[in-house]
Amino acid sequence: MTVTASATELQIDDDLARRNALLLAAAQALGGANASIVISLGGLTGVYLLGDDKSLATLPITAMVLGIAAGALPAGQLMRRVGRRAGFIIGALIGFCAAVGATLAVIAGSFALFCFASFFSGIYGAFVHQYRFAAADTASEGFKPKAISWVMAGGIMAGIIGPQTVIHTKDLLNPLMFAGAYVGQAVLTVLTIGVLVFLKIPKLPEVQRRASGRPILTIMRQRDFVIAATSGICAYALMNYVMTAAPLAMVECGFTAADAALGIQWHILAMFGPSFFTGSLIARYGKVRIVTIGFVMLAGCGVVALQGIELVHFWGALILLGLGWNFAFIGATAMVTDTYRPEERNKVQAANDFLVFGFVAIASLASGKTLNAYGWEAINYLIFPVTGFCVLLLLLSAWTGKRASAG
Repeated sequence: MTVTASATELQIDDDLARRNALLLAAAQALGGANASIVISLGGLTGVYLLGDDKSLATLPITAMVLGIAAGALPAGQLMRRVGRRAGFIIGALIGFCAAVGATLAVIAGSFALFCFASFFSGIYGAFVHQYRFAAADTASEGFKPKAISWVMAGGIMAGIIGPQTVIHTKDLLNPLMFAGAYVGQAVLTVLTIGVLVFLKIPKLPEVQRRASGRPILTIMRQRDFVIAATSGICAYALMNYVMTAAPLAMVECGFTAADAALGIQWHILAMFGPSFFTGSLIARYGKVRIVTIGFVMLAGCGVVALQGIELVHFWGALILLGLGWNFAFIGATAMVTDTYRPEERNKVQAANDFLVFGFVAIASLASGKTLNAYGWEAINYLIFPVTGFCVLLLLLSAWTGKRASAG
């Protein structure tokens, strides 16, 4: 089905949308591997470069998250000016430079340069996060969910490609530990550019570039926004807090970097795998209920992790961590969409993402310090007060909503 809109609207063309969605799914599989490589190896590379002082080992992952937060708004503004394809290619070029910088940092033994490169890997990640939205740009209302789900399928492949790249390339430049993996990361960005050059998405019409609606602070002070944003922040920050520490904890318990990378692979698969049906579950059971179930699964991650330090405990906890994040974060994102008018969506989404990734950056940095000072158990004990608080907040939201409906 192909429908052409008026000149003031973005052209709706499902044939083009199908083509773009397939291309963006492939780009997601390659470009999305960027984050999983940094997550799998960032902390371990930090330990390698720092030597005995491990308290700042997770700083490279924090730098990447800060890069995502810092790059979100500029990436959107750039693509409004130059279009999706050019913007995404520029983002991938930034990713290539970041991967080369990370390689050189390991060769030079420079932790500061490695953190700098990780920050720019995060800026590249900010562009990658836009792939799923771009897939829906020319799609009709009926095809948008499918277009987005195809790109999410690419995210599943990214969870495999990233860790496998680490496993097969980390020793490429022996005796320099891990440097080869960042060469592999650079190659993936080149392959991503090779896919993106075939993308065809028209620029936004002028009418869609205008900002309007209520002031952002007015929207953010709404009770529903506070609950939705708090849920999203806690889900993402908690997931990152545990995930960042997990590879380091596994290596400290005698497992290999390959074991840690495979654990992150299973975790990322659990993060994205349920996305094909999470939306249907939300439609059937409601946002609040699905988010609550997500936080219960996140608490289950802590329970499993505290049962022991065998590989099955680490991997089982990471899988539950991914599943819980999927339900809690996607549900919270859906809750945010209920708090703004159509003309306000860009600035509200940007504000929400800034809050989320700002807290995620704090969590990733705190993760390394907590692990170094108090150990893996302390990381997991913190899960329970956070999830308990969010569940109580959501139950209060559901209760007040029922009272308002009854009134």
